[in-house]
Amino acid sequence: MAKVRVAVVGLGFGAEFIPIYQKHPDAECYAICQRTKDHLNEIGDQFGIQRRFTEFEDLLSIDELDAIHVVSPIADHAWMTLASLKAGKHAACTVPMATTKEDCLAIARARKESGKVYMMMETAVYTREFLYAKELCESGKLGKIQFLRGSHQQNMGLPGWPEYWYGFPPMHYATHAVSPLLCLAKARAESLVCHGSGTISEDYAKRYGSPFAVETAIVKLADSDLACEVTRSLFDTIRQYRESFDVYGTELSFEWEQVAEEGPVIYSGFEDAKRVEVPDYGHLLPKEIAPFTGHGVYDEEHEHTSFIQGSGHGGSHPHMTHEFIRAIVEKRQSAVDASTAANWTMTGICAHESAMGGGKRIAIPKAD
Repeated sequence: MAKVRVAVVGLGFGAEFIPIYQKHPDAECYAICQRTKDHLNEIGDQFGIQRRFTEFEDLLSIDELDAIHVVSPIADHAWMTLASLKAGKHAACTVPMATTKEDCLAIARARKESGKVYMMMETAVYTREFLYAKELCESGKLGKIQFLRGSHQQNMGLPGWPEYWYGFPPMHYATHAVSPLLCLAKARAESLVCHGSGTISEDYAKRYGSPFAVETAIVKLADSDLACEVTRSLFDTIRQYRESFDVYGTELSFEWEQVAEEGPVIYSGFEDAKRVEVPDYGHLLPKEIAPFTGHGVYDEEHEHTSFIQGSGHGGSHPHMTHEFIRAIVEKRQSAVDASTAANWTMTGICAHESAMGGGKRIAIPKAD
């Protein structure tokens, strides 16, 4: 099969994926798209990409283009994904899938109707830490999973973020905290109860009508005896950045590090605890893109470890890229397909709905 020709849309965070597509043995970064022409040309020149577009719609009619990777602002995720699938293109999109249940379900239907590959590029289920915990689960070392907890806490109150972020409902961007739990449990979120806690500034709150500083949900999983806890905050709550998950088993338990760089903890026996150094998982990838897991390359001459562009989010970028491309090549659905992405995303959407309703139980729609 010829290489999969991909267009990357959005060249902020999106630029991180360009060198991975360029190095992947089955892919080609065929084109880039960015509204701002100066930035478009800057990135195009940096990576030697000739096909450059300022209008997303211009990509849809290019017959030789196989796939579109959407890395645009959140409000553009749903419509760009739908347009890509309806134009007969495979579609990858950064999180969240959408911000309404209706759009999540529409994308799941469009994927089915198009027969194309869809993948939500969820970094949290491809980090070194997640792959380590997954290995513990699948090897049987963890025993039976008894409970899972995820949290994504971030203080975005300082200036410099794109304007649409301020006052954004915390659970509308919850997939980083939700996805590791559901993926490890191998289960679908069925229903939940969520409560809001505290308040953010009135100026922020009125932008989306979302008053809470913190939102915490208890999620019941389908066809399972498990429930899990998800906590999310964005403003007016002081904490070091934390994008984490914990999983508790009958034989071992894994907890995310409390403070950055301390390392996660494994609990065993009754009181035993030890910090562990999580290994790199570049060996799971083609050799051409394995360095993008980001553990760095040591330059002996200059005594310096350099980290290559594209290696962020716990080494997840090349793993996600590889899964998307291989799903296309192998003509199968991706590991984070549309129905899975819809469930993970709607868990957050329904959680916010529950919090705004005073903690009422919400059933999560089932995507086809």
